[in-house]
Amino acid sequence: MMKKLISSVAILFGLSTVTVADVKIGNPMARTGPIPELVKPMSAAVDLAVEHVNDQGGLFSDGQKYIAVKVDSACDPVAAVDAVTKLVNVEMVTGIVGPVCSGATIAQAESVSIPAGVVTLSVSASSPAISEMENNTDLVFRTAASDAYQGIALAELAMAKGLKEIAVSYANDDYNAAIAGVFTKAFTSMGGKITSNEAHEPNKASYRSEVNTLGAGSNNLALFAYYGSSGITIMRNAMETGAFENFIGADGMLAQEVIDQIGAENLGNVTFTTSASDSSTDAFKSWKKHADAANVPASDPFVPNSYDAAFLMALAIEKAGSADRSKIAAALREVANGPGEKILPGEWEKAKAIMASGGSIDYVGAAGPQDFDKNGDVAGLFSKNTVVDGKWKPVVIK
Repeated sequence: MMKKLISSVAILFGLSTVTVADVKIGNPMARTGPIPELVKPMSAAVDLAVEHVNDQGGLFSDGQKYIAVKVDSACDPVAAVDAVTKLVNVEMVTGIVGPVCSGATIAQAESVSIPAGVVTLSVSASSPAISEMENNTDLVFRTAASDAYQGIALAELAMAKGLKEIAVSYANDDYNAAIAGVFTKAFTSMGGKITSNEAHEPNKASYRSEVNTLGAGSNNLALFAYYGSSGITIMRNAMETGAFENFIGADGMLAQEVIDQIGAENLGNVTFTTSASDSSTDAFKSWKKHADAANVPASDPFVPNSYDAAFLMALAIEKAGSADRSKIAAALREVANGPGEKILPGEWEKAKAIMASGGSIDYVGAAGPQDFDKNGDVAGLFSKNTVVDGKWKPVVIK
């Protein structure tokens, strides 16, 4: 009798006893740790992708809400495993967008997401080791190019700058050790000389001893580090002692905080590389329009890659027709690699309509074409970044 009464009341007031579910993805970004300044706009880009999906009809025919469950992976393997364990086993997320750092990505994938059959789509983890870790499970993807390419691009840049010999210092972690290895191999194959190649431990108060050793053989330093854990301190110590004339490095150092702490006037001979987007494409122009409207810095490192990852995960879930984890990898390849009608950043409603009618799509990302190879990797562009008027200015390396 009570059930009949409740049903009658629901019908009378136009209420439904059926609730629309949410589809959750995990977003384990490094909100603390050595690179929080880099991560903040990346996280905002994920939020923007989620907003585009929900504002343009949500997921599936009943408009289910797309939710990014945010946790802190801290750019740390242990923290990432703990965070993703919660996402997979408690929040029951359909997929993972993140983590940011290579060591964190590798640790959580090996320990948590791969065993659970959950797709990881990293926004910026770039260690070459990620390409080889999944053992044909097809569960690890990334929207940023591997450092197998960036290390070569940096070596070519060093040679173009006339740096025939160089000392190398790298933080003892998965990302920095890997790109240092690629750079060293490429640089020597081009005829360059590595005068010293030394690992350093992060979070020391001083690196004067290391700087003195490195500076004994070269006036040039290739520095591979996270700015917040060792990079700024090494650069400050090097400049205090006058050990080097030229500095090069990669995206772990590319933050405004480096300029603020070291001083723009001291960074005239510093060049760092990072992933880049081709600003002349229709996809980037579409992305920039949306990013500018949301006050998201469209060209900051890995910001477009972060948007692409969150948007692609939503497209894959829509293509799969459910939040079933086991269907996401195949669907991700379908929406990313085509063939199909081109979908630009922000075009959720268009993509959803095409898929609903049985059509195929091909997402062309803010960071460039997101065509995954057999290892879940994408090709990519890189930029060289120097300080101009107190800011990092990127120039795409052709």
